[in-house]
Amino acid sequence: MLTLSDITVRYGERQVLHRVDVTVARGELLAVLGANGCGKSTLLRAAAGLQPMEEGSVTVDGKGRGPLDIAVVFQHIHLVRRRTVLDNVCAGALGRLPLRASLVPALFSRELREEAMACLDRVGLADRAHDRAGSLSGGQQQRVAVARALCQRPRVVLADEPVSALDPAASEQVLALLAELAHVEQLAVLAVLHQPSLAARHADRIVGLRDGRVVLDGPPHSNVDSLYQPAAMEAVS
Repeated sequence: MLTLSDITVRYGERQVLHRVDVTVARGELLAVLGANGCGKSTLLRAAAGLQPMEEGSVTVDGKGRGPLDIAVVFQHIHLVRRRTVLDNVCAGALGRLPLRASLVPALFSRELREEAMACLDRVGLADRAHDRAGSLSGGQQQRVAVARALCQRPRVVLADEPVSALDPAASEQVLALLAELAHVEQLAVLAVLHQPSLAARHADRIVGLRDGRVVLDGPPHSNVDSLYQPAAMEAVS
């Protein structure tokens, strides 16, 4: 479903990614692991179109990436805390709404609100739809962010360190949810993680980066210790 080919990225004179190739199949949760500065988040931003590439291509189902093909779940959740949970999820559809409706939440259609409720139900938070987003716990807010991504109707979900600010129980819930969405909804899900143990429990496959290169591509219980040796810590940020 998602194919990243020959991805090369530079920050000034420093080459951050070196002709990286990564694929994510439909129905697969791929975890990208590696030490700080190895290029994990840069790879995700390049896949999302948020990071200019010197070389390389991103395709979804063999075609150029469309504006709604890929949804991103960020490390910083970016909910509008004073708005309701439901309004935040409806915002996932802004890219396919008329301009006037996208500017005024009160103009969200009944059909869109029903779709957003279904997305909230999918992540187990339909009962909090009319609460303010800021009243939810961190783990609940991240699940709302996943529901917002689903409301975009993507074929690919990219998650950039989605559990870095969550406690262990909430982290397990969010990763289990991402894995379930991949398997049940047949989405291609790529998650950048810092926790090898979480990847081992929830991912279908692991890709390991070191110094901006893919050095591991294997099953979730692959030995990832080499990714975190001191040399990797000297990689570019």
